[in-house]
Amino acid sequence: MSETITINPVTRLEGHGKITIELNDQGEVENAHFHVTQVRGFEKFAEGRPFYEMPSLMARICGICPISHLLASAKACEAIMSVRIPNTAAQLRRVLNLAQMVQSHALSFFYLSSPDLLLGMESDPAARNIFGVVAAKPELGRAGVALRRFGQHIIELLANKRIHPGWVVPGGLTEPLDAVKRDEILAMLPEAHANLALALDAYKQVAASFSPEVEVFANFPSNYLGMIDEDEQIELTDGDLRLIDPQGKIIEDGITASRYTEVIGEAVEPYSYTKFAYYKPLGYPEGSYRVGPLARLNIVKSMGTPLADKELAEFKQLAAGPVESSFYYHHARLIEMLYGLEKIEEILADPLILDKHVRATAGVNRLEGAGVAEAPRGTLMHNYKVDEGGKIVWANLVIATGQNNYAMNQGVLQAARHYVKDGKFTAGVLNRIEAVVRTFDPCLSCSTHAFGQMPLAVTLVNADGEVVDQIIR
Repeated sequence: MSETITINPVTRLEGHGKITIELNDQGEVENAHFHVTQVRGFEKFAEGRPFYEMPSLMARICGICPISHLLASAKACEAIMSVRIPNTAAQLRRVLNLAQMVQSHALSFFYLSSPDLLLGMESDPAARNIFGVVAAKPELGRAGVALRRFGQHIIELLANKRIHPGWVVPGGLTEPLDAVKRDEILAMLPEAHANLALALDAYKQVAASFSPEVEVFANFPSNYLGMIDEDEQIELTDGDLRLIDPQGKIIEDGITASRYTEVIGEAVEPYSYTKFAYYKPLGYPEGSYRVGPLARLNIVKSMGTPLADKELAEFKQLAAGPVESSFYYHHARLIEMLYGLEKIEEILADPLILDKHVRATAGVNRLEGAGVAEAPRGTLMHNYKVDEGGKIVWANLVIATGQNNYAMNQGVLQAARHYVKDGKFTAGVLNRIEAVVRTFDPCLSCSTHAFGQMPLAVTLVNADGEVVDQIIR
């Protein structure tokens, strides 16, 4: 008889999700899905609010990557205002975004994924966590904690709060950087470099032992989307988007925030509250693509900093064209962290970073605006419409996890078909299928946003766990 294997919840993720694996009568995998089970709806909460409140409101979407929402939201508001922010403000925003990337990637690599990589997919689940890593490899565990603290402390120094700061506002920043804070950040960089070198070395020592996982962890051709600058180097805050095909050829270049809605569509599937983004000219699902560290490194020609460029050259040797296996998201994160450390130092070395002029002011000059930034997990887009008084009448957010959603589901299916045979599986097999999702580091809290008539199921369960009633929309 047919059977369904359910993994609920998927562990070591940000948010709530589950995996279902459908077996046919022969015990072979017929289908598999990654379900995002929570629903939020920040777009509706925003309606009626003044547009200049949006960055601070949108930062509340996520406690891990609030800076990404601050930046994309502020840029959408600046499009409504028709202003260009001062250069010093733009550079300080870059530092803030890089600091967030370092701390978020540290969370993903060390806290969520390194238990699998360093302790093993088959290790005891009770120890397969950051505490187990610290116990087994104390130096590396401390390095991971320190790198996360490094990024968070920079955010706190710049923006006065580690989580949900209000420093980024439409038009720029609320206050400039002073020399004391700059020097404190610069003084922390040598230790951060040493800790990251430990992480890169540890990853490279174990990566070859995971070649079986590399083959089936969402390892297939796809399109890739990411932000680059005019020199085709990586850019996380201010740049245009490039979409490439599975062979690495450019499908479309110079995609700006104002054109984003023209080329990116969003589909809905009945098994998830997260949307499925796709490139409109190719349709869904053929136009699906991947975003985030793997996609960004596949797209860029260089990182633009010496140490990260050396690592990028090594990374690109993994494949003749784009690196396809999502297992290599782990490697890509470490390279982006190294880039972040180098770039923060480069930006803060400029004396003009202490310039006092960090804000431009204006009112409503357009009734719609869009902003795009690169979050740790990939491209993030905010799009707002306002009335003449500046109140939000409509908002839409396109989240990195939604853009990776199709690839995550295909990856879960690929791994399930490889590992589950004759209806048989082990705890280690289920952990590997979960680990496919962890490679993408999805942020499920960020990703659940309303779109038209979203499917909704409300289930009433009694004290014995029996379903009493259910309403399905």
